[in-house]
Amino acid sequence: MSETVPPIGSLTDRVQLKRREMSSEPGGGHGTLFVPLTTVWARVRSLRGRQGTSADGRAVEISHAVVLRFRTDLKPGDRILYRGRNLDVISAADLNGRRAYLSCACSETSFTG
Repeated sequence: MSETVPPIGSLTDRVQLKRREMSSEPGGGHGTLFVPLTTVWARVRSLRGRQGTSADGRAVEISHAVVLRFRTDLKPGDRILYRGRNLDVISAADLNGRRAYLSCACSETSFTG
């Protein structure tokens, strides 16, 4: 992720971080839960959208770049809630090697019919 270090004042989007946890179902198997961790300031930018098909409907996948203050508890598989939209974390990496900012590549999928 080749982003430059953002000015601290550019983290103007309020997002909620959610940790993915697996739970056992009463009838066997596992379910996925997203447990809220915290709410932080971030910079969210939409990168590109792609239209495709999924099962019986059409799907739109939008990729996002999210930059926030560095933390070690966010990893691929977790989720970022931004303006009521679920952004799935694909990757999370130290932005410049100084442990100041975390850069996340995220994906959002919505179904249109």
